[in-house]
Amino acid sequence: MPTMSRDLGIDLGTINTTICEGNQVLVQEPTMVAILVDEQKIVEWGQAARDMDGRVPESIEVVRPIQNSVIADFEITENFLKVMMRRVSGPMLIFRPRIMITIPYGSSSVETRAVHEAALGAGTRDVYLIHQPLAAALGIDLPIGTPTGNMVISMGGGTIQAAVLAMNSIVSAVSSHSAGLKMDDAIINFIRKKHGLIIGQPTAEQLKIKIGAAITQSEDLVEEIQGQDQVTALPRPATIVTSDIVEALEEPLAEMVELVKKVLEKTPPELISDIIDRGVALCGGGSLLKGVDRYLTKALGIPAYLVDNPTTCIAEGAAKALAMREILARNLPPV
Repeated sequence: MPTMSRDLGIDLGTINTTICEGNQVLVQEPTMVAILVDEQKIVEWGQAARDMDGRVPESIEVVRPIQNSVIADFEITENFLKVMMRRVSGPMLIFRPRIMITIPYGSSSVETRAVHEAALGAGTRDVYLIHQPLAAALGIDLPIGTPTGNMVISMGGGTIQAAVLAMNSIVSAVSSHSAGLKMDDAIINFIRKKHGLIIGQPTAEQLKIKIGAAITQSEDLVEEIQGQDQVTALPRPATIVTSDIVEALEEPLAEMVELVKKVLEKTPPELISDIIDRGVALCGGGSLLKGVDRYLTKALGIPAYLVDNPTTCIAEGAAKALAMREILARNLPPV
């Protein structure tokens, strides 16, 4: 009997949540909600909530319900997913979708169960889980069904995950919180120390996106910002250049390299030779940082390359995994 239920892949990220059906991206919104503090009621979500960050009265709080890729507030996460489901399937949800939702590698059983229950509570029919590195590999069409080594580095906002995959399975992997938000914190601290200026996370993120780089560039880009003088507490402008951001990101990038080295140390030599031949696939929003592929290539001695769909491949891979569920069954997280 045919069903009108939809099969969806969901990447529930710290920064963005992406929903895919097949190879089509249905929605991609910031994982942020604005709530009335007294009533604990969502008034805005997604991009609208992000635009309100740092610009609202005390009666409204803008929050990220996912912190370091883990559910920090179960009820808000469930309600956020409900809104996303209505956006995709319509307000009635007569035919509840079947979903494959991603979780970070290394998630505890409690964290895994929280994601599963939040997705069920959002109005889905069946919920399956998949680790993000495996979903990423599927989303960028790596030949992981063969006994050859493939490596993925997912640079998200809450976690950086490095994994070696073969035979539809994760052979070795490590995750760390030295991710996009930690890079933003490094930029905030650097500007405070060098320029005596206090800025917020949204400003730091914009600097990273507009003029940021992992390695020194042939020409410095320049960005004018406004912040709060840490001595007088008055507004003051400052001029930031690309070399400032390169210097600010030295520590978090070095931590990422150490993370990747730990994975390679645990990888069988035969798979290492495959990875040297194939290269390391970079995905996630952090992989868009200028020059990060060249930085990793030099630091690791292995070619690193940016994939074609870095910000959507994990959700696309989750959608593909639904059709491959029987093949992947032994490698999917238990609930």
